[in-house]
Amino acid sequence: MLLKFFISNFYSIKDTLTVDFEAERISTEMAKALADNVFSESGKKYLKSIGVFGPNASGKSSIYKALLFCDRLVLESHINNEGATFNFMPFKFDGYHEKPSEFCINFICGGTEYEYSFSLTRKEIVSESLYHYPGKRKAKIFTRNEQVGKSKSEIFSFADGFFVKPMDVAQSTGRNTLFISRASQMDRELAKKIYNFFLTELYVGVPQIRTDYAVGLFEKNKPLIIEALRMADSDIVDIEVRKEKINVPAIAPDLQFGIPAIQTEVITRFFTTHKRNPNIKFDLYAEESTGTIQIFSLLIVLLDICKRGKTLVVDEFDLSLHTELAEFIINMVHASKGAQLLFTSHNTNLIDVKKFRRDQICFTNKRDDGSTEFYSLFDFKDFRENMDAEKGYLQGRFDAVPYVTASVEEIRKLFGE
Repeated sequence: MLLKFFISNFYSIKDTLTVDFEAERISTEMAKALADNVFSESGKKYLKSIGVFGPNASGKSSIYKALLFCDRLVLESHINNEGATFNFMPFKFDGYHEKPSEFCINFICGGTEYEYSFSLTRKEIVSESLYHYPGKRKAKIFTRNEQVGKSKSEIFSFADGFFVKPMDVAQSTGRNTLFISRASQMDRELAKKIYNFFLTELYVGVPQIRTDYAVGLFEKNKPLIIEALRMADSDIVDIEVRKEKINVPAIAPDLQFGIPAIQTEVITRFFTTHKRNPNIKFDLYAEESTGTIQIFSLLIVLLDICKRGKTLVVDEFDLSLHTELAEFIINMVHASKGAQLLFTSHNTNLIDVKKFRRDQICFTNKRDDGSTEFYSLFDFKDFRENMDAEKGYLQGRFDAVPYVTASVEEIRKLFGE
């Protein structure tokens, strides 16, 4: 379960940006009517969904990229070779490209709340730490600061009882590797627990539906996926998955060394059956609409997330989807016991306080210095829930709307007319 996360100095994000799933104290009748939008954990209420809206290039995708980067670094940094650089860009103005980027994420895993953070440049890890909350106060598990000395005993500090031979792991942890990633690879139980949270509890993006992982989820939840498609007003009554062999040109054929010009590959294909004629099959990718492919891809992972109370982060999740289908996806999350969805969208129809609490509707805006500003509708104390939030957004009341000079007369000037 994701509680909150902090990011700074990452692409358009300059100063610390915080996304917090803890629900604000809103006691209005409209908020009470949206009781399904929150759930309780350890005496606190948390949001099941947060939507992020704003103009192009305002930083919505930077939030998504930050979580994706954090997730991949935990899962993959142990394989980094010496000299490898990290694939991101810090904020490029005001000297921030010379400063470390920082990430911090609070989450609950196995009934325990953790706070995990790290900072880094494009070339190396600068700091890393893991704390837990055995009570109301956080307690250290380990810290790492590459700037306080040269020896591992100076750089790392460990609390007793959490890791077996932690300095052995530290000695094997390079400057471009996270300790948690290395410790998990070296079979340390707590590190594997943290690693598995990022691997199985936090989904950043939607998996390609032709992967073995996605096929496994499809086969596990096929009846539910068919039923969900029916509820979403689709006339698809069945979906079949097949693995087929196809011949493809070799990338570098060399007959002299036995590399043929044509090679055989095994691909995964999905075939749909429609209500009108169950005997006719349709290739999902080749013959179905983009919207059908999109909602099918979302359903594969979303059903697992809703059933097991996991977290999904998606950039422009409703691309190619009708508003009602987008609402259907969100309502699946709200119908769950404790699933979470963080999404970005340009669909202003979703900016509706009859569907979302004010603390669920968030905005990004570009400041004059080019950095991203992040805030929620709840921050506007003069906004009343009997007002039209979508209309206010389009009128620029919340700032996060593009101001485009797009009259026919102005555009004609581009053509020299």
